[in-house]
Amino acid sequence: MPVRCRTPLLPWKNQGANGVHKHDCHYKLRSAKEMISGMNRRMFMKASMAFATLSGMSGLSTLFAQSAWADADIADGAAVRFDFDVLKKMAAGMATKPWDGAPGPLPDTLATMTPQAYNAIQYDANHSLWNSNGDRELDVQFFHVGMGFKRRIRMFAVDAGNREAREIHFRTELFNYNNANVDTKQLEGKTDLGFAGFRAFKKPELARRDIVSFLGASYFRAVDETYQYGLSARGVAINTFSNGHEEFPDFTAFWFETPKAEDTTFTVYTLLDGDSCTGAYKFVIHCEDKRVVMEVEKHIYARKDIKQLGIAPMTSMFSCGTNERRMCDTIHPQIHDSDRLAMWTGKGEWICRPLNNPQKLQFNAYEDENPRGFGLLQLNHDFKDYQDVIGWYDKRPSLWVEPTDKWGKGAINLMEIPTTGETLDNIVCFWQPAEPIKAGSEHHFSYKLYWSGLPPVRSGLARVDATRTGMGGFPEGWAPGEHYPNVWARRIAVDFVGGDLKAAAPKGIEPVINVSSGTIKQVEILYVEPINGYRILFDWYPNSDDTKPVEMRMFLRTKEETLSETWLYQYFPPAPDKRKYVDDRVMTAG
Repeated sequence: MPVRCRTPLLPWKNQGANGVHKHDCHYKLRSAKEMISGMNRRMFMKASMAFATLSGMSGLSTLFAQSAWADADIADGAAVRFDFDVLKKMAAGMATKPWDGAPGPLPDTLATMTPQAYNAIQYDANHSLWNSNGDRELDVQFFHVGMGFKRRIRMFAVDAGNREAREIHFRTELFNYNNANVDTKQLEGKTDLGFAGFRAFKKPELARRDIVSFLGASYFRAVDETYQYGLSARGVAINTFSNGHEEFPDFTAFWFETPKAEDTTFTVYTLLDGDSCTGAYKFVIHCEDKRVVMEVEKHIYARKDIKQLGIAPMTSMFSCGTNERRMCDTIHPQIHDSDRLAMWTGKGEWICRPLNNPQKLQFNAYEDENPRGFGLLQLNHDFKDYQDVIGWYDKRPSLWVEPTDKWGKGAINLMEIPTTGETLDNIVCFWQPAEPIKAGSEHHFSYKLYWSGLPPVRSGLARVDATRTGMGGFPEGWAPGEHYPNVWARRIAVDFVGGDLKAAAPKGIEPVINVSSGTIKQVEILYVEPINGYRILFDWYPNSDDTKPVEMRMFLRTKEETLSETWLYQYFPPAPDKRKYVDDRVMTAG
């Protein structure tokens, strides 16, 4: 399988032997100033990783002791009492001390691995975490350290009854090295080597197709019933768009409560460690038939003042779609993991913000108080609209965030990074609290993550089905054949489906349109029978040479009621000298 990334890492499109997937390599964001100047780009590592830059091992060493190998159980460490309060105290204590810094070097045989060699290493399913748990519904395997995965992550098994935790130490017999050309002699006796992450499986695919994966920095992801990975989530985002360098804290240790054999839910705790903060996390992961739902409770402890703290962050890819075709010069009509940011505000407004692949980096903040939910959605699941038999974009899940406590004032932040293709995650979204994050402070957040084809909640209003843009300045249905329009304009078409649009039609459907600059003309409302919905058309005309993004906002109403969610969009006007139609026809033979 070919490698698909600017930096040689791992196979992207399909799941490899190690369960590493597309978009596990990202571009690590440097300072906003550097990005805007085009000097650097976001560089995560493709399963999400940022080449693991943080340490957390020393913070654990005083709490957990090692013991001699026990062949009967992969959890071979000494038994020590553990619960979430213990973890919170550990994270709080670590926050009062300086960060340990980047991880030390790996043995040469691992540090110099190619992506193909790394992907050849397979965990031995006979040594899975819950292999002895009878006719079990769930199981867990671990990723090997190596290549860019340098962080040595510690793993612990927790007895849910007596709350005793025992460490699982690295040893070569847990893995099948196949043709990876790893010199295992260099690894003998290195019980502190740890692991790179883990992945979970659900019956009947207990060893073949994983449904949850934690790998690289604080990145993780899950699938729905299609078993197709798409966008990623993170434990936290630090200074994603600020004057400082973005940080990628690591999950440095995991504690797994042993479920009952019949359970389809498992609980895992994790410790976060980074330069600016530490964190204690509890994940209750429900592996349902058609989706994965994660209950997340986290406590963040600030080591330093943090300019921008991102809560429930997610990263995705949008190359091109119905509204943005600049980068669609391929055989594929659309290329994206997500096509919109959806928001359900604290005041109850439903908002759809189509994603862009802009020519310049863009950052938007949508202020809110106690949001009810938000997410990056992939609502189009028709194969014909992608024609992709490698990436299977039609099967990729959406991710919806549902706060389960009051988040107060803040903003949903959206960053869109220019990209030329589909191998980079160029969309970042998270909640940023309005409250300043000061060194020594503690912050608590609880929320649910829904990994599913469709979000778990929908309004009764009409929703945005698609956004389209193209040449304007002519009557719809009469695209000029002899000459282009004399005046340049851009046509916007927004399709609305669902709700009570047909019932409201006799009352008169009114589109309420606002733009931050320019002029709106030629507004039309068309019923579109194939989608059983309505298309709103309008032309945007510039009234200046300004190339700043134009903020557009629209919703449908009658005189008595709101009929649709709110459509938000950013249009990027071309330079004045590009605002003309070019006739490149050759009308003579030869």
